[in-house]
Amino acid sequence: MGRSALAVRLASLLAFGLVLVFVEASLGDVDPRYRTCVRECQATGIVGENVISHCQSKENYTSVGVSWYNQEQIYIQWKELNCRTDCRYFCMMQREGERQSLGLSPVKYHGKWPFLRVSVFQEPLSTALSAVNLLMHFTGWLSFFLLVNYKLPLRPQTKRTYYEYTSLWHIYAILSMNAWFWSSIFHTRDIELTEKLDYSSAVALLGYSLILSLLRAFNVKDEASRVMFAAPILAFVTTHILYLNFYELDYGWNMKVCVVMAAVQLLTWAVWAGVSRHPSRLKLWTVVFGGALVMLLELYDFPPYMGFADAHSLWHASTIPLTYLWWSFIKDDAKFRTSTLSKKAK
Repeated sequence: MGRSALAVRLASLLAFGLVLVFVEASLGDVDPRYRTCVRECQATGIVGENVISHCQSKENYTSVGVSWYNQEQIYIQWKELNCRTDCRYFCMMQREGERQSLGLSPVKYHGKWPFLRVSVFQEPLSTALSAVNLLMHFTGWLSFFLLVNYKLPLRPQTKRTYYEYTSLWHIYAILSMNAWFWSSIFHTRDIELTEKLDYSSAVALLGYSLILSLLRAFNVKDEASRVMFAAPILAFVTTHILYLNFYELDYGWNMKVCVVMAAVQLLTWAVWAGVSRHPSRLKLWTVVFGGALVMLLELYDFPPYMGFADAHSLWHASTIPLTYLWWSFIKDDAKFRTSTLSKKAK
């Protein structure tokens, strides 16, 4: 019980630390010189020596009375979007060059540090690491699928797996891969659509992960009971996603919601591992405490080193080994439950 009590205390401290995460205001995009630069760029298509080909005068491509589904209109919207995006990027780089010459530190623009673009990738390192996390979840889910369906014994009557949470982990894998896919897209091209898809996917994954942690911790097997556990959380998560997409993308409120959901499930897993004396509890504790610690990277936010690596990208990097260990625990749990249940069936 000594180890269990220590684990609970550590989890509580780490969860409390997560609640202290805050969102820094963007100082760069309220800079009058930056705003003037963006306005002039959108009007002329020129920033210093850079010519933005997407920026043209509106009278050159505005068509009156053209249907909304006309391909030319879609193309025009795309050009306007890329004009604004490119103007923001080159004005940001120009302003940061001026600030650096004055000995000033970098600041954020529209919630992001000034990253150096590589081709179409606005945040190349975070994009690549998000893609690696997607790959880690895919390989983890694939090995889990092969384990429960082909390596572990099946129920003789139904030919279904003994493990009661198989389908729940399949859904978790789909939501995880979806979240990391949109994370990759969002870090490649930061626009309103990709931002909302990224945030919505992350919230959906966190909400479902919270449900899954409660179902496993309380060993809920009956479908009706699972619905009772999940319904309130599903209702809240759905409402929150609708709020973000159709009312207001409130970054501060979203951060609080995500931190609370993450902290509750971390505490749930940590306490359950100690109370249940699960044979793979050390793996689970490592994931729980490691995940909480790397989340604290958001507290120590710093400008990107050499224009590429910041605290957020390091967080993406640190989740890669934790994802491998997490799926290892899931497979161990499947083996443990299958062994217990198959022995009882004999």
